[in-house]
Amino acid sequence: MVEKTKEQQPVDLEEETAVPEELGDVESVVEESGEQQEPNLQEELEAAEDKLLRVAAEFENFKKRMEREQSKLMKYAGENILRELLATLDNLERAIDQGKAEAGDVNTKLESMLEGLDLTQKGLVGTLDKFGVEPLDAVGQEFNPDEQDALTMENSNEVAANHVLREFAKGYRFKDRVLRHAQVVVSSGPAPAE
Repeated sequence: MVEKTKEQQPVDLEEETAVPEELGDVESVVEESGEQQEPNLQEELEAAEDKLLRVAAEFENFKKRMEREQSKLMKYAGENILRELLATLDNLERAIDQGKAEAGDVNTKLESMLEGLDLTQKGLVGTLDKFGVEPLDAVGQEFNPDEQDALTMENSNEVAANHVLREFAKGYRFKDRVLRHAQVVVSSGPAPAE
């Protein structure tokens, strides 16, 4: 029988093996550092949670403030244009008062009142233009259902078919949107020969 060397002999697992002294020290250091790291990690976790809660609260406050400001802006959005229109109203009242004046010739009063109304209209058009409202050109233009509402069609020898013959109410555009369609009469072309 071949004799087994020490290296080849089976190891008895139940037999206690001595841990070298250097390894024992490493294990104790690892255990100690693990115990020290646990409170540090807990503190870092608590600090991170606290930061997260603060950021969430700040964001919520910011969101509420923005909602309040947006609500305020929406509530008073028309304030500037209304302030401008008050000057137009003042001019209109002056024109009416001029027409109601007791002294003077009737024709003179009427001319003064018409002049005041004309100036008021120009002021109003200027105010609307200042805020981006402009009239739509319709008469003589090809009928455009995106900007015009056809009230009726009439025969015309002067205006080509499907073009605007007359305007009952002017249309207006606000920036890039149609604010109000023009109400128009559309030409159906020359009258048929009989």
